[in-house]
Amino acid sequence: MQQDQTTAEAECPVRTTVRLLGGKYKSVIMWGLMDGTKRFSEIQSLVPEATSKMITKQLRELEADGLISRKVYPVVPPKTEYSLTEFGRTAIPLIKHMSEWGISFLEKEGLPVADCARL
Repeated sequence: MQQDQTTAEAECPVRTTVRLLGGKYKSVIMWGLMDGTKRFSEIQSLVPEATSKMITKQLRELEADGLISRKVYPVVPPKTEYSLTEFGRTAIPLIKHMSEWGISFLEKEGLPVADCARL
């Protein structure tokens, strides 16, 4: 049966959530933005193993999906700040549960838990 082209196909909500938050560093970036606005260098310090190019890619995807906002100030040198949008803040409980689940796994395995995971 052919669907009308104006009718969107239904999406699995779990796949949608993973698409929005499942990038290699997306959840970590959002975790870092929970306590407020950050500049690129501050975000980069959250994921020191990531390249600038990868962080930029993740930030652009989060912005395109409406989870974060980017504010560019017209100064020299350029100043750019990132923060969670109202919609992005709705993911905070989910990200906190991810942290709690990760802590329980690490503790079960006898592995150290980084301070970034503590609320």
